[in-house]
Amino acid sequence: MIGFNSYHPFVNLVYFVFVIGFSMFFMNPICLGISFFCSFVCTVLFGGKKAVKTNLLFMLPTMLFMSVTNPLFNHNGATIITYFKDGNPLTAESILYGFFASLMIISVISWFSFYNKVMTSDKFIYLFGKVIPSLSLVISMTLRFVPRFLAQMRNVSNARRCMGRNISGGKLTKRIKNGLDIVSAMVTWSLENAVDTSDSMRARGYGLSGRSSFSIFRFDKKDTAALFYIVLFGVFTLVCALSGGMDFRFFPTFKMPPPSFFGIGGYLSYFLLCICPVIIEFWEVRRWNASRSKI
Repeated sequence: MIGFNSYHPFVNLVYFVFVIGFSMFFMNPICLGISFFCSFVCTVLFGGKKAVKTNLLFMLPTMLFMSVTNPLFNHNGATIITYFKDGNPLTAESILYGFFASLMIISVISWFSFYNKVMTSDKFIYLFGKVIPSLSLVISMTLRFVPRFLAQMRNVSNARRCMGRNISGGKLTKRIKNGLDIVSAMVTWSLENAVDTSDSMRARGYGLSGRSSFSIFRFDKKDTAALFYIVLFGVFTLVCALSGGMDFRFFPTFKMPPPSFFGIGGYLSYFLLCICPVIIEFWEVRRWNASRSKI
């Protein structure tokens, strides 16, 4: 997926503000299903087959765990299935609430995974470098720290394995010592890397008033059209939610408002908002194929 990634950082940011915010606060089962489906499709289109395996290995255990554990602590609900040995009831509402709560958490994590793929450090610094230069640099370094830390740890572990100082063989005391040596090397590398980055940015005059900067991002017509699309459906979804058309109640019994314009329109608008990167991707592929056919 390169279509949505090629759009202006501000367009990407507005999209993620809407979808992540709605995914965190909408507990309507239809909205949760839309969010889960669209986030799964976006991560798969961006990450390929590896994303499918990662998502399934993480999603299924999480959903099963929360669905099973929530009824053990939450006994609200009027539809009693049976009783536990301690006398507390097992209700259908608590089971479904645990399932949909896990669906919400998984969807939010999937959206953040997609966010980390699209909103790179250069985009983040471009958006917030002039407003909050120090904080934006720290946040950018934090976001890129984990993958770089893991990659460097693999390099150090492989190098020590070639020297016969790995952590997978030998006595327990020796393996602990080798592991502590790796941790010590990684801490030293992290501190040196942070100091080098700080000195480099200071030498370039980062954060100084009046400092100009080169940027490869330009806001053009396609960004305007995409921003209008995202804001239109995002605001309409918010209006439908505030009007009560997308409300849902789990306790004491399930209750959903009757079908209405704000209800059906809100669901459709929310789906069109979440699926926006997929629409853009297919549109870009179609344009690319059309341009090749003319050659």
